[in-house]
Amino acid sequence: MSTAPHLFLALSGHGFGHLAQVAPIIATVRARRPGLRLTVQSPLPEPVLRRRLTGEFLHIPEMTDIGMVMASAVEVKLEASLAAYRELHARWEARLAEETRLLQQLAPDLLFADIPYLPLAAAAELPLPAVALCSLHWADIVGHYFPAHPEMTPWRRVMLDAYRGAAVFLRPTPSMPMPDLSNTRAIGPVALLGRDRRAELHARLGLREDATVVLVALGGIDLPLPLQNWPQRPGLCWLAPPAWGIERADVRDWGALADWSFVDLTGSCDVMLTKPGYGAFVEAACHGKPVLYVERGDWPETACLVEWLETVGNARRLERERLATGDVADLIAALLAQPPKPLVQPTGIAEAAAGLEEWLNA
Repeated sequence: MSTAPHLFLALSGHGFGHLAQVAPIIATVRARRPGLRLTVQSPLPEPVLRRRLTGEFLHIPEMTDIGMVMASAVEVKLEASLAAYRELHARWEARLAEETRLLQQLAPDLLFADIPYLPLAAAAELPLPAVALCSLHWADIVGHYFPAHPEMTPWRRVMLDAYRGAAVFLRPTPSMPMPDLSNTRAIGPVALLGRDRRAELHARLGLREDATVVLVALGGIDLPLPLQNWPQRPGLCWLAPPAWGIERADVRDWGALADWSFVDLTGSCDVMLTKPGYGAFVEAACHGKPVLYVERGDWPETACLVEWLETVGNARRLERERLATGDVADLIAALLAQPPKPLVQPTGIAEAAAGLEEWLNA
């Protein structure tokens, strides 16, 4: 029987930002522990996981958290979210027993959560040491959207108890403040670094050397933009998701670069068009890329993300009204005219990896 340590990763499927947070940490731990066994419990598609997580792992395609039900990348469905929480907590004891049995069967040495609370609650039942990491947690998110809803009060208590049960809750910079938790530890930014392959990017896409490439990266919850109706601007090229299927001379899709990692696309573009989200914002700052971000005013994490990015990087807000018209040329020009700021260093990777190794060695 293998004596290599076994890490169980409980990963939210609420977009791709949670995967972006844990992937470089897992890679660092695996570089130090080549024999590490990894199990990943997440509803994210396995091909998406394998593009970010290096090495072999067992995938358990199960959803153990809800987050918020989204109508799009920037719009929350409140009633659907409430119904989903109601369904989960109506079966809470049964779901907790199922998760506890799964952890007993797999017998990992450590649970690492970003940030489903059901696996954390199950780990506390065994007990199994657990480490949580995220720039937010769901108790704060639902508390924002349902501040006085009578059903949410006991559910939120369950969430907080699960998060408090972790040995430590790592808060990568930038993060929400999390005043209800006493076990948090602030660490530096976390982001995977890619290469600057700009010349190769232009050659592969058949672009002039002086063309400005805008990478449209709205995360795992889609927000199709009407690029086909936007005015064409000389020297401006949009690099858009393949699923959008837009056929225009100034639009390319990622399909032509399927052999590239997404962080290499980030490192090779000129501007990123995205929504406020941890992964996109921090990766842009670490690669020195200016950001044009779509308004996401009601998402409670937005304020801390925007304040941080506008301090360490170059960013401009894209109002919703401009999405229909594509009146963005002045914003892109303003971003490119700003002097670059020093690259942000993802120091949180080593800090988080050291924390995981501490518990794997225990």
